[in-house]
Amino acid sequence: MKPLPITKIEYGEFQKAYAFLNDELFEGALPNILVTLQRLSRAHGYFSPNRFSNREADISVHEIALNPDGFVNRTDEEIISTLAHEMVHLWQHAYGKPGRRGYHNLQWAKKMKEVGLQPSDTGEENGKETGERVSHYIVGGGPFSKAYKKLEAKGIQLHWQSIPKRGAGKTKFSCSNCGQNAWAKPDAWLLCGACNGARMSGK
Repeated sequence: MKPLPITKIEYGEFQKAYAFLNDELFEGALPNILVTLQRLSRAHGYFSPNRFSNREADISVHEIALNPDGFVNRTDEEIISTLAHEMVHLWQHAYGKPGRRGYHNLQWAKKMKEVGLQPSDTGEENGKETGERVSHYIVGGGPFSKAYKKLEAKGIQLHWQSIPKRGAGKTKFSCSNCGQNAWAKPDAWLLCGACNGARMSGK
């Protein structure tokens, strides 16, 4: 039995997702790019313009990199939302005015909301929409959420992630009363000391 072509399969899923989201969220206006997997420090992904050149012709393409360390404990939808996040950076590079040195500016934040991703520096509600480091969360029923459901129905599935580092793979727990957060093993039972022992729920 021949081994499965893991590289072709996994990178193929990201290419399918990129092409589909380009059509659904950007009217097919984004150029061809190279999606790569890169381990990064404190980032789920990045966009880098003109990162690769063709070895046979005077052509360059942009790169969108996704961090497989950031796939751990995240759903396929959340991982693909990072791809869409970086596609907004690509859109801004092609058609807008990016902030200095990767700054997430108001134009970027507006486009994020148009595609159904709410910019937030905490990745949660009420976070800052602009800044040096800005994440996002998926808007329920928004354009990205609807597009992903269509993509999922087509059978897209991600299979591989980094092996968690020692001490990694913890779940975030939050108190519904005061919003205090804590991290522990997925099967932990945490109580909030600030709220008279209210149970903290894992995400």
